[in-house]
Amino acid sequence: MRLDVYVHFAKPDMCEILARLDAMSNLLKGLLTKVTIMSAELTALTTEVEEMGTVVDSAVTLINGLAAQIVALKDDPAALAALAASLDAKAAELGAAVAANTPSE
Repeated sequence: MRLDVYVHFAKPDMCEILARLDAMSNLLKGLLTKVTIMSAELTALTTEVEEMGTVVDSAVTLINGLAAQIVALKDDPAALAALAASLDAKAAELGAAVAANTPSE
């Protein structure tokens, strides 16, 4: 990035010019610091969104798989009961994971 600054004074006073340039330099340093922080935060947010997409995709796959299993096992009550128990265990696991990763307010 390039930033050109032109300063024009009616009556050039070198001390005033240097003071203003120093103030501008400090403002630009502060801006650069904020941009750097924002960039890091954006990278972290992008990573979180990608991870969430993976979790959502996994949940969709699980739900679609469950529907197919239920249809396949509709005539086998024992297998359906085992599937229900497996689903309950996964639901508890998911609930614990959500609770563990939810910040308290």
